[in-house]
Amino acid sequence: MATNVLMFYLISSVIIIFAILSIVTRIILRAAVYLLFVLVATGGFYFMLQYEFLAAMQLALYAGGIVVMIIFSILLTHHIDHKFENPKLVNILLGGGIAIGGTVLSIPVILSFPFKANEAMALNVDMREVGMQLLSTDKNGYALPFEVISILLLAAMIAGIVIAKKGK
Repeated sequence: MATNVLMFYLISSVIIIFAILSIVTRIILRAAVYLLFVLVATGGFYFMLQYEFLAAMQLALYAGGIVVMIIFSILLTHHIDHKFENPKLVNILLGGGIAIGGTVLSIPVILSFPFKANEAMALNVDMREVGMQLLSTDKNGYALPFEVISILLLAAMIAGIVIAKKGK
């Protein structure tokens, strides 16, 4: 078996195991840590596909930013020991049924798609151009949307903390 195939199965199993663990755990801080492992392993897929820029963004924004924000929110609201209640049997059966139904619908669609290798030559990437595009505020720039999203995330974190503090 080729090394890249072995790594694909290893990363896939890490994502599946930690995704399931993040859902079934009752301790909220553990769920956030398991989510961190899922997001880092997703970055590993990008590295395997040789999308280094997307991998770096995945690790910096999601694993490094979003999960850290979630963990800080948990720690700031003093809910580090919080345990969720056991879910009702109806909720477990309904969630399992929806997951199985989604899988039954998705697998035939994926298997019927004719995946073909692309014969196009790889394009040269000018990292200076990519960097300038990210910093640009022009028509196709990304600086303004990034700032808007960061303000939205900050507002969501503050709102979450206020709601959590209000319960006491």
